[in-house]
Amino acid sequence: VQLQASGGGLVQPGGSLRLSCAAATFDVDSYAIAWFRQAPGKEREGLACIDNSNFPTYYVESVKGRFTIDKDKRQNAVSLQMNRLKPEDTAVYYCATSLREYCRGNGHHLAYDFWGQGTLVTVSS
Repeated sequence: VQLQASGGGLVQPGGSLRLSCAAATFDVDSYAIAWFRQAPGKEREGLACIDNSNFPTYYVESVKGRFTIDKDKRQNAVSLQMNRLKPEDTAVYYCATSLREYCRGNGHHLAYDFWGQGTLVTVSS
């Protein structure tokens, strides 16, 4: 199982970034894919998950209304559109799957078995 996360970078507060998680060895339409982030010195936290029916779930109150998870079938990828970014959004962002149809574990990282390599998002002026 291979996941490739990309799209991170440096952005000013209030700006936007779009992360992508490309799957090389399976069809993203068939399984749930989640996005996580880990800031320095903090635990990895689940942000959002999208299941095989394209139903999204958002786990962190602070990203609701600013982040959108979606599937890009042409690219066989799952995106995370991040708007109105804040300095506290600075973290390494990861995508993950457990090759199950539904989102699991209420966003806890231990519920996911396969991980992308992470992409760094830095929000700073």
